[in-house]
Amino acid sequence: MSIVDSLPEEPEESPSSESQLSNQEQLQQNHSPNHAGNHSQLQSPHLKAVAPLRMVETAFLASTASLIWFINFYFPLGPVLRIFFSVPIALVYLRWGQRAAWMAAVTSGLLLSVLMGPVRSLLFVMPYAFMGVLLGATWHRRVPWIVSITLAALLGTLGFFFRMWLLSILSGEDLWIYLINQVTEITEWIFLKLGLLNTPSVFLIQVGAFALVVINNFIYLFVVHLAAWLLLDRLGNPIPRPPRWVQVMMDYEA
Repeated sequence: MSIVDSLPEEPEESPSSESQLSNQEQLQQNHSPNHAGNHSQLQSPHLKAVAPLRMVETAFLASTASLIWFINFYFPLGPVLRIFFSVPIALVYLRWGQRAAWMAAVTSGLLLSVLMGPVRSLLFVMPYAFMGVLLGATWHRRVPWIVSITLAALLGTLGFFFRMWLLSILSGEDLWIYLINQVTEITEWIFLKLGLLNTPSVFLIQVGAFALVVINNFIYLFVVHLAAWLLLDRLGNPIPRPPRWVQVMMDYEA
C-alpha cells in the first residue's frame, strides 16, 4: 500500500452546504447599505401618501366650516350651528398641526369671500376662524377647560368689538350706542325691582355692557367645549377632560 493510497479522501461539497452559503450571501446583501437604500426607496411612496391626505382633510374641514357659516347666515337655526363654527378648524389642528389649521382658517375665509363677499368673510374669520386655531392649540396641549375657555372668551370679546366697529363704519351708525341703550333699559329695570331710586351712571352702564359681552362669550365657549367633548371623542381626536362636576352632571343626565 502506497502513501498516496493511505491519505484520507477529501469530502465532497454537498448541495446543502452550497445552499447554506448562498443563503448567507443573500443575507449579507440584504444588510448591505445599498439594499437598505433600496428598501427606503420602496417605503418612500407610503410616506409621501400622507401629504395628499393632509391637504384633502384640511380643504374638506375648511369648506365644512364655511358651509356651516353660510347656512346659518341665510337659514338661521338658532344657536345650533353657531356652536360648530370653530370646531372643524380646531379638528384640523388636532389632526395635522398648527400649519394645517392656519391654512384651513385662510381657506375658509377665501371661500366665504367668494361666496358672500369680503365683509361677511371677515365677520367669520374674526373671531371664529382664529378661535378654531386657538382652541385647537389649547386642546392639543391638553390645557384645562378654564384656561381654554378664558382665552377663547377674550378672543371672542375682541371679535365682538371688531364686528361692532366694522358694521358701524359700513352702516354709518354707532351700534355701540344701540347696545348701551339696551343695557340702560335692563339696568333701570333692575334698579326698579330693587327699589333703588338712583339713576345708573354712564360708566356703570358701559361696564355692564362690557360684562354682558364677556359673560355671553364665556357661556358660548362652555357650550362649544361641551359639544366638542361629545363629538371629537367619537371621531378619535379627544379633547381634555372637563371638570369633575361636568362629568358627574353628564353621567347623571345620561
